[in-house]
Amino acid sequence: MLNEGIGHSHAKAILMGEHSVVYGEPAIALPLKNIDMTVTITVRSDQQQLIHSKYYEGTLRDLAGSYEGIRQLIMRLLTQFNANDLGFDLRFASKIPQERGMGSSAATSIAIIRAFYQLFETKLDTKTLRHLANIEESITHGSPSGIDAATTSSSDPIFFIKNKELTPFKIDIPGYLVIADTGVMGQTGLAVSSVRRLFDEEPSSTRRLISNLGQAAIEAKQALQDGDVEQLGDLMNKAHGYLHALGVSHPHLETLVKTALKNGALGAKLTGSGIGGSIIALAKDLHDAKRIAKALIAAGAKEYWISPLSADSQAEATEYSSL
Repeated sequence: MLNEGIGHSHAKAILMGEHSVVYGEPAIALPLKNIDMTVTITVRSDQQQLIHSKYYEGTLRDLAGSYEGIRQLIMRLLTQFNANDLGFDLRFASKIPQERGMGSSAATSIAIIRAFYQLFETKLDTKTLRHLANIEESITHGSPSGIDAATTSSSDPIFFIKNKELTPFKIDIPGYLVIADTGVMGQTGLAVSSVRRLFDEEPSSTRRLISNLGQAAIEAKQALQDGDVEQLGDLMNKAHGYLHALGVSHPHLETLVKTALKNGALGAKLTGSGIGGSIIALAKDLHDAKRIAKALIAAGAKEYWISPLSADSQAEATEYSSL
């Protein structure tokens, strides 16, 4: 065993397929590698087990509430490595906002697991990593699809269909995503129920919208692989229109989407469940991304993040990753 273990992870954004994925259509999630998290576990000489983060300072024993999944994951890892009495300091350094649909809880789990496995000098395969992460996700979110754990641990986008295998794929495309927070908390349960009610009331038109969203995801995957940033932007605009028709947008989301488009975005749409939350806007280059981000703040966005679509632009964009 080492004296210190370090684990890394990053944020994610749903690019395409919000809500339609519930009905068997494909969706795409993108890793946001420059919006990252680092967890460091350092062995103590006593048996104190202390957590140090922006949101909680205290003992592992007293960790509770919305962090119960994290507590149980850590206990599972300690038992697995026969180290229940191990004293440690567990420190979190994160750029990922909580409760903004960017995979914060899954990223936390991924980084914790990687830190523990490094500490105990144990090889960690992808299947085990995702299985352990889903322990926390199941407690925190009830019945996770696995997409958050897969994307926050992956260097590549993930193409997925409900109850089927999650498939990473390679991309080579210019452009940057600007993620902007409306400041209005997303309403996942309400949004899902709203779409379900619309299905009951208007099954034919709703099925058409769901199918269109699925087709947009399929075409977006091809655009990402072909490097066609303009086609991707057009598909984002269409997808937002479908989501708006499903009733899951919000006046603040609409304001930010329109602002992004007026300021040079190739495409813009809500991301995640909607009825609040965040938007994503596509910029052709970093200069445009910065201009769009500033306009979004002026229009009422509470915070923004800029992330390159391709990993090759990672170092260039890190400086501008948040407000």
